[in-house]
Amino acid sequence: MKDIDIAEVSRQTGIPASTLRYYEEKGLIASTGRRGLRRLFDPGVIERLSLIALGRAAGFSLDDIADMFAPDGAPQISRPQLRAKADEIDALISQLRALSDGLRHAAQCPAPTHMDCPSFQRLMRAAAAGRIKLPRAVTARPR
Repeated sequence: MKDIDIAEVSRQTGIPASTLRYYEEKGLIASTGRRGLRRLFDPGVIERLSLIALGRAAGFSLDDIADMFAPDGAPQISRPQLRAKADEIDALISQLRALSDGLRHAAQCPAPTHMDCPSFQRLMRAAAAGRIKLPRAVTARPR
């Protein structure tokens, strides 16, 4: 199969060309050459970008993801690292579940106001004490 240019990679993956150039600069992907001013990539870059997207979705940094590839470009993902990340995600899910349950209770609480609801008060104290800390990705507003 012949190489594909950066515009086609961008179209197929939905990743902006500027991000593809950044990934190349970081060593996450490599172009095979150029056609005029456009970078060319091996078609296998699509699968590699899928792995990068999965790593980003799981919360790995780009440096962590870069370490998940052998010098020849083959994936070499550490199973203990995956288990540790899954444990982090499980802890986050637990925090989110507790927060969701608290908010649902406050929404249905028969107390005259939320401020009179003991569960809502506990939730506020937990937040004030820093026991409820969500990653930025969870707290960011959708576009």
